[in-house]
Amino acid sequence: MERIVIAARQLEVSYGGTQALRGVSLDIPARQVTALIGPSGCGKSTFLRSINRMNDLTEGVRVRGSLTFHSREIYGPDWDVTDLRRRVGMVFQRPNPFPMSVYDNVAYGPRIHGVRGRGRLEGIVEASLRAAGLWEEVRDRLKKSALDLSGGQQQRLCIARALAVEPEVLLMDEVTSALDPVSTARVEELICDLRERCTIVLVTHSLPQARRAADRTAFFLSGELVEQGETARLFTLPRDPRTRDYVAGRFG
Repeated sequence: MERIVIAARQLEVSYGGTQALRGVSLDIPARQVTALIGPSGCGKSTFLRSINRMNDLTEGVRVRGSLTFHSREIYGPDWDVTDLRRRVGMVFQRPNPFPMSVYDNVAYGPRIHGVRGRGRLEGIVEASLRAAGLWEEVRDRLKKSALDLSGGQQQRLCIARALAVEPEVLLMDEVTSALDPVSTARVEELICDLRERCTIVLVTHSLPQARRAADRTAFFLSGELVEQGETARLFTLPRDPRTRDYVAGRFG
């Protein structure tokens, strides 16, 4: 039986007078990659940002319904949001390395959370860079600026930075949209490898990417969750005609 890490029940999110999510109910199982697909403005990024309360940073946001992490209400009053975001990390659409060295980028999170020993930090930095498939490329450049890396390397560095605090869930919002095909392929391979250590929720506009990388896929349209299920089934035998039209490329 699948262990459910994140569960939404009748989740609704609105910004001012605009409703971005309408009655979404979705389970995210542990140690799998769940892709969120759908046309621009369909609500998939809003759902992703709800999971670690990034939407709190948007003025006028209102959340109704239930959204839980290990059966604990994410929008309950007893959460330390900093701790939530450590356990539920996020990598954004465009690489956003800090203007500091490669080493300091990866060590930043552990230091914030109290890790001080040099040896321990060095171990975390190396392990995180190895997990992100970047160690061999930067091992001799750890003291160099992260801004000198290529776009694909910067994105993998951001993934390493997120992994350094050992998140249970990793949210990825269009993480390859700004990358060239070679870098995209490397990140997709990394996503598949990382399912062994954490749960991944991946927003993507690329249907081929969802088919390649995701165990499960959820299709959003106009703020609603239209259909969800195993990726192979959803793409080959969709139950809803709107899903069938979208995966066939008839709109979006």
